[in-house]
Amino acid sequence: MPKKADIGSKRLISLAPDTWVKWVTQHPDAVAVDLLSSDFQWISRESDILIRAYSPQYGDFLVLNELQLRYNSRMPQRMRSYAALAEERYNLPTYPVLINILAPPASTVIPTRYESELMGLRATQDYRVINLWEVDANIAFQKPLPTLLPFVPILKGGGEESLVRQALQVLRNDEQLNELEPLLAFFASFVLEARLIQQIMRWDMTVLLESPWYRQFVKDGMLKLLMRMLKSKFGELEPEILEPVQSLSPEQLEDLGEELFSFSQIADLVAWLQKQEKVTEA
Repeated sequence: MPKKADIGSKRLISLAPDTWVKWVTQHPDAVAVDLLSSDFQWISRESDILIRAYSPQYGDFLVLNELQLRYNSRMPQRMRSYAALAEERYNLPTYPVLINILAPPASTVIPTRYESELMGLRATQDYRVINLWEVDANIAFQKPLPTLLPFVPILKGGGEESLVRQALQVLRNDEQLNELEPLLAFFASFVLEARLIQQIMRWDMTVLLESPWYRQFVKDGMLKLLMRMLKSKFGELEPEILEPVQSLSPEQLEDLGEELFSFSQIADLVAWLQKQEKVTEA
């Protein structure tokens, strides 16, 4: 049975940062210099990976990687904020990249620019968008680009049993990569039956349930449902309430779902959130 491992976004990109930088920027002469902290004064997100890079043509610059399990309509504004914060902190030009992992409904439009205007003043932020479901699965084997290997099942043409088995073999043949099996199994679960995945992996599916990506997927689903319930009960939430709700753990979201029925006014929700914050700090 594979060991439980850190399979977060930063860990994935750190497997081959040079190859990753070349791929996301589409500049073959770009190289990764260092993985920097993306903990800004009022924001810290595990899905943000900031790389200091260099190329002879552009000199030193930053590559801001934002990996999203599912696309969120607020991402254009967030990309603008993240890019500005990174540029201000490190005083380097920033190349922002949004990587969307799972395909949204067909009607969803994913922009590549943030735009706003107020009284004749305009703000814009361009960023590159990479939708993994549009990326050819063979790229993961040809580059080689080990960061993409766990995503093979949801890449274009990667949902075939033969390719999943090929990705698994590559992972198992490398001591640095074999800890990524749970992540490969997680994404395989979107295209293959659980029984087939168990047969391919030859290990207990409880390993999959313990993976951080699976927990994040469960949290996203719980959060989406709770947001609908809160909107139905209290209307649109203010940012100072919305942000603490979004930062709750899956366990806290479950507790909020139970407590919500006893709330009679928005002040009850605020008091509950403040109580959770104190418990977390303690």
